[in-house]
Amino acid sequence: MKGFLAIIGRDLKLATRIGGDALTLVLFFVMVGAIVPFAIGPDKAMLAKLAPGLTWIAAFLSLLLGLDRLFRNDAEDGSLQLFRFSRTPLEAIVAAKVIAHWLLTALPLIAATPVLAVLLNMDMESWLRTVLSLLLGTPGLVALGAMGAAVTVSLPRGGLIAPVLILPLAIPLLIFGSSAISGQQSGAAMLFLAAISLVLLAIAPFAGALALRVSEE
Repeated sequence: MKGFLAIIGRDLKLATRIGGDALTLVLFFVMVGAIVPFAIGPDKAMLAKLAPGLTWIAAFLSLLLGLDRLFRNDAEDGSLQLFRFSRTPLEAIVAAKVIAHWLLTALPLIAATPVLAVLLNMDMESWLRTVLSLLLGTPGLVALGAMGAAVTVSLPRGGLIAPVLILPLAIPLLIFGSSAISGQQSGAAMLFLAAISLVLLAIAPFAGALALRVSEE
């Protein structure tokens, strides 16, 4: 448990020391909402209707931007090889990095949703559903991204390949995430979203660790 918490603290400190990454993701997330009215027109009713899907697409694309750094920096500085000989199991290390990555990427996006709600003409109820759906669904997206990043960490252009791999697998999360905000069966959609997210979180440490071991061989 000590090593698990140490990995989370290490990643948070490194991200704080470098700085700027979370701000870039948040700006991209908000900019998607800012440019949509220019594309479809300033029709408030139309914006409110499209807001759930646009919010989830913006969140998904923003998370993809930070995906490449999840394991690549560790692979480049040799930390990944040291992790394999650590007392802490590689599966626990992958789980810790997934948690740290969610705190550094998804949580700032959720904090920025009030700005997007204003830009997309959401009412208070829709915004609260948006926050809840992102809290339930973004852990699954990060877990899915971790598996893709682990598979492609040893490839020369892995940062470009990983999003292509995980995009089809993320569709159920995007469907239930959007339905949880606007659909008539939003309660059921929330449950499905939480279930998919939990399954991905349970699988990601083992699949990610296996992919990292194979990449080193």
